[in-house]
Amino acid sequence: MLYYNTRHGEKILFSQQYVNLLLVNGHQGLDMKRHEVLAYGRKRLSLQQESTEHRRIAPDQLFSTPSGVRPVRKILVTGVAGIGKTILVQKLLLDFGNNEGHLDFDFIIHMTFRDLNLVNKPVNLREMVLRKNRHLAKELDHIMANDDRLLIIFDGFDEFRHYRSCDVDSFVCEPDDYGEVEEVFTSLMLGELLPNTSIILTSRPTAISHVPVGCVDRFVLIAGFSLAEIRDFFRRYFQDDGLAEKRFTLVAENELMLTLCYIPAFCYIICCILKESKDLAGDNPRTMTDIYVQYLVALLRSHTQERAMASRDDQGGGQKLSDSVLRLGRLAFLKLMDQQTLFYASDPDVAPLEGCPLASTFLDKTVALEPGCTEDVFSFAHLTVQEFFAAVYCAMTDQPLPDVLCCDSSPGEDAVQGHLDLFSRFLSGILSERNSKLLARHAGLFCEGSKVEAYRQRMLSNLRSLCKNGGHILNSLHCLFEQQDPALGQDVRAETLRLNVSDESLSPMDYNAIKYFLKATEGPLSELDLTGTDVSHEALGDLMPHLLKCERLWVGENHLDMDTVQVIADVLQLSDCLTHLGIGWADVGDKELLVLSDAIRKKKILKELWMEGNRAAGGGGGDGLTVAFTEDAMWAEWGRWVFSRCAVSSNEKLLAVLYKVCKVSVLHVEADWAKTFYRDLGGLVRSRVEQCTEDNMRKRLEKFTSVLSA
Repeated sequence: MLYYNTRHGEKILFSQQYVNLLLVNGHQGLDMKRHEVLAYGRKRLSLQQESTEHRRIAPDQLFSTPSGVRPVRKILVTGVAGIGKTILVQKLLLDFGNNEGHLDFDFIIHMTFRDLNLVNKPVNLREMVLRKNRHLAKELDHIMANDDRLLIIFDGFDEFRHYRSCDVDSFVCEPDDYGEVEEVFTSLMLGELLPNTSIILTSRPTAISHVPVGCVDRFVLIAGFSLAEIRDFFRRYFQDDGLAEKRFTLVAENELMLTLCYIPAFCYIICCILKESKDLAGDNPRTMTDIYVQYLVALLRSHTQERAMASRDDQGGGQKLSDSVLRLGRLAFLKLMDQQTLFYASDPDVAPLEGCPLASTFLDKTVALEPGCTEDVFSFAHLTVQEFFAAVYCAMTDQPLPDVLCCDSSPGEDAVQGHLDLFSRFLSGILSERNSKLLARHAGLFCEGSKVEAYRQRMLSNLRSLCKNGGHILNSLHCLFEQQDPALGQDVRAETLRLNVSDESLSPMDYNAIKYFLKATEGPLSELDLTGTDVSHEALGDLMPHLLKCERLWVGENHLDMDTVQVIADVLQLSDCLTHLGIGWADVGDKELLVLSDAIRKKKILKELWMEGNRAAGGGGGDGLTVAFTEDAMWAEWGRWVFSRCAVSSNEKLLAVLYKVCKVSVLHVEADWAKTFYRDLGGLVRSRVEQCTEDNMRKRLEKFTSVLSA
């Protein structure tokens, strides 16, 4: 087995490299709508703190219940990029081949979606299997005839170029029946083809909404390393207990690095920095870009040492090094803009890498088999490495800044995918003074001052606009955070400060970016929208100084337990600003309502309290609250607020709202405010349908056009 960026000839036994992964039953609420790696930290920390042993399962227990029975056949294994999904698959295959692991199958067929991406014409299951398993030609009939003893593993659903098209209307029922590759796959998942076959499907969370989950019998989350397993990884990596403990202590004192280390791929990257640099270069990393710049510098030092020594007195040596980085960056940038992570040798964009000394350092190469030929397939060692190199290329060349740098400002399809979020953050960090100097000094890469200034002005303009219209601002806050320039935050000077960070499972890094911005700006906070962020009482307590300056606070669609409600009550009693509070769909009961009503009664400045969709019956509120649900003016205001959120939300969020507000037939709503609300909403949906390029999303939106046009 090879590490990322393994040196030529350096091999490590699987048993030496493999560290146990935490497998947990269930989704654990990992509904990540944006860049999953950055949303992961808080969820992993919460799993660490909870008692998860009763939910933890070993790889050989995937198909078993505690009683030892095997009632499940279809398993979806999810986890963020770099968490170890493919490693788990390799572990299963290795154990099965060594008659270990006690998997109750006679045959395992392993397919990757990277290989299936090369299928560009109708195919049948037999051909799909034989593409990489020609040795099974004589046995395949027997294997498929005994499908109850067969396990098929599909690895990397998120890399499947057709993953958004698996909501198919036609199926294949026999191994020799032809269909599009997505039809064959979906037929297997739904049991239309080989109904007794067991299947393991792995995917990153961003793609699982396109999996036909109705057929999935078990959902498994790979939660990565525990704290003890991070320490074990350091010990295995450094091969010196004393050095490993010293390095681990250094990382444990840095929240950003420790959070990333729960993901095995990032744990490796950080170990690489510490090994190659002997210490952290300069200051401890404060941002994601800091870590990746140091990662690049560390690998350049290691892999180009002889070249650098040979050209120490030759200025051209440094130039060659920078050219190699930019050639990799060009490939990364072009493919990232097209949302491609796999690059084939026949691709004209790959040709410039011929002879590039750094290609084998940062690119993985596999061989794809085609009838009568083979083709090399390349990918960056990790998706975030591609995003980083793309940002380096954009910053250090005359490549114009992309029209969409922060996807926050583009509601709709791009906002759902968020595929440029981390690229935007890396670009901002590279264009910062400290990282641009580091890259100039160690890699001979220079960025023009005019590009730096143009980017900063665009960032300021974007922040001002989002603060004014209440659009989703989280990624823009991260871009500002990557700059680490407090003066830049002060320059925002927004007339109205509205922060909408809703519908994210906020991580510690997210809260750091929010607090960084609020600390840099001055004046009252007009609105803070924490709807659907899985906010905790600890997080709210940490934001307390800023909440006391907030006029409108929205914390609905979270589970607000008593501790969290108590923090909100404290804000109500201490604040001289808070006039509007939203706690809808937050599982608030009578006891929590009593705490809030007492706080409201003491201060008496709250004007509106929105608490629809809760379980409070009103019996615990005493005389603290009097609620009227019949005023048209109140509901008209509610309608305007909901529409304003929908207008700046992603298509996915818009759908979530539509499912709620369209349960009542519009034909039976006679109030003028309701007619106006549904008419405006219908217009918004129609415009989104016209703009949507994703077939599945467009179909889901179109279902509401007839309802809203009634």
